[in-house]
Amino acid sequence: MNNLKLVSRLQVIKNARAILKNPLPFHHKNFEAYGDYFNIRLTTKKPVLFTRNPGLVKYILQKQHKKFQKSSLQTVDLAKYVGHGILTSNGEHWRTHRRMVQPAFHKKKLQNLVRVMHQAVLYELERIPTETEEDIFPLMGDLAFQVVAKSLFSSTDIRDKMQRLKYITEANQRMLIKEMRQPYLKWWFKINGEIKKHLSLSDESKLLLLEIIEERRNAGQEVDDLLDMLLKARYEDGSLMSDAQLIDEVLILFTAGHETTANALSFALYLLAKHQDIQEQVYKEVSVEKTALGQLEFTQWERKFPLVKYCLEETLRLYPPAYVIDRVAIEDEKYEGISIPKDTLVLMSLYELHRYAGFWENPEQFNPYRFKALDKSEYGDFYYPFGAGPRMCVGNNFAMVEMMITITEIIRKYKITTSMDTVEIDPLISLKPKKVTLTFKAR
Repeated sequence: MNNLKLVSRLQVIKNARAILKNPLPFHHKNFEAYGDYFNIRLTTKKPVLFTRNPGLVKYILQKQHKKFQKSSLQTVDLAKYVGHGILTSNGEHWRTHRRMVQPAFHKKKLQNLVRVMHQAVLYELERIPTETEEDIFPLMGDLAFQVVAKSLFSSTDIRDKMQRLKYITEANQRMLIKEMRQPYLKWWFKINGEIKKHLSLSDESKLLLLEIIEERRNAGQEVDDLLDMLLKARYEDGSLMSDAQLIDEVLILFTAGHETTANALSFALYLLAKHQDIQEQVYKEVSVEKTALGQLEFTQWERKFPLVKYCLEETLRLYPPAYVIDRVAIEDEKYEGISIPKDTLVLMSLYELHRYAGFWENPEQFNPYRFKALDKSEYGDFYYPFGAGPRMCVGNNFAMVEMMITITEIIRKYKITTSMDTVEIDPLISLKPKKVTLTFKAR
């Protein structure tokens, strides 16, 4: 395919241990050696096209999105653990359910959830240990999970179930990563029972959610939360979602909703701890506001705390949760001389694109003010924190206001420091930190 450099399967196998741990250095090495495109042969099938070219990324995600669809990595491999929701489906199934789920995340609907989110954040922040250096990544995971749980279920007595669901989603994710990065060992994973074990965990998670859904129905109460909106959502013929489909959509919201937010919050707090000058500017911004934060409307958060938003945007640039996006060509395509035959898997590296030296000034530097200086039209082709096009993350507004609430409340109350020189990343389904050890000191 083309005259692009082909990284052989042998080279992949030689680097298998390092790739399983973190494939990004391997990607970067090849991008630096061969430019914005290269091919990798992972199996005996067609080579996989890797790219960080901003024009091709925009072409696939936006301009010609109908000619590309999600790969079996998501629609089959991930779906077997989290179901066929809007994240893991293609075609008419995706379009139908996207239309049903989308209204629940409209800004007007989210306005009703802001106070719920704020209260959930405050409750979880009470657990922050002070005057001692602790790994706050698990705490951010619990916080984000509980915010999603409260927003979905408006319940205060499901923590045990939610903790079990959190464990299952994380365990299944690690299993899926093994399958994706070592496709030549799938036969072994089937024989030794690992896949079967994790499928059983997935079944358990669905039963947990079904219990919660049935309890809501039996209660006969209308609650203005996300679950209530999904329970009322109807197909064009007026029918409701089946329990199986409802569970799949809820499971996707849990998996994608809490994890990406927890990752971004942990990275953001680390960066603020490392850059004390910026942290103090954030403190000045958030401490001036005298209005009770729980009374702020959804749209007020971004207007009142622009620097908080810039810090989060810069965090998502340096550490995009979806560090790679995949698509498969459904017909023969060509982009600027690059042939993309039908059924070619294209992996677009957002991690590389967000650090694209041809556009970003000092791309490795944490500089939130770049988002104040740049207009969105200037950086839009190089920045996809929530994806792009029709498949842009449905919960992007939810995630942003949740993160703004959390950062604002933390910096108002605490000065944060860290002894970590660097943060080690852990690229799984989303980009995680290995750990983030911080010290919180009351202001």
